Amino acid sequence: MFRRALLALALAGLAVGARYQLGTPITEELAAQYDLRPVVLPDGRGLPPGEGKVAEGERIYAEKCASCHGARGEGYPFNRLVSEPFPITPDTEPVEYAIGNYWQYPTTLFDYIRRAMPFGQEGTLTDEEVYHLVAFLLYMNGITEADTPINQKTLPTIRMPARELLDLDPETKRRFPWLTLP
Repeated sequence: MFRRALLALALAGLAVGARYQLGTPITEELAAQYDLRPVVLPDGRGLPPGEGKVAEGERIYAEKCASCHGARGEGYPFNRLVSEPFPITPDTEPVEYAIGNYWQYPTTLFDYIRRAMPFGQEGTLTDEEVYHLVAFLLYMNGITEADTPINQKTLPTIRMPARELLDLDPETKRRFPWLTLP
């Protein structure tokens, strides 16, 4: 009896969905906006052409990022982006995780910003804007110098301070056995 009622409810839901055009296919233009292939890999494969400078990244950051991440990346109201480039330890609070002490690859930073930022307008930044933002954020975290150009060739060569966190824990044979993600 219960199964028949559930089946009838499901069929009624499908009929109502068709009537109100729920599940209407996405347009090609909208799908293309979110199709950000290829994925950027840690070794730099998939990075698009372009180049970023710190000064331009600072301007873009102030315009499109500071309202969520603070004027200098200090993290209010959302996650902090700038901190001391020290490796995190079991005593580090998740609120202290930032680009300089947590991200292992700079290419992942590029890929994440390109796909997920700015909040509510994901995928709207150009590749050039993303390169500028990455240049600014790496500089703010003390990882690069102000005059370091960020592009397809240079970005994969940057060694992030948290890269050593990828080593396996010798006792547990796991990565991050003590880490609780925020």
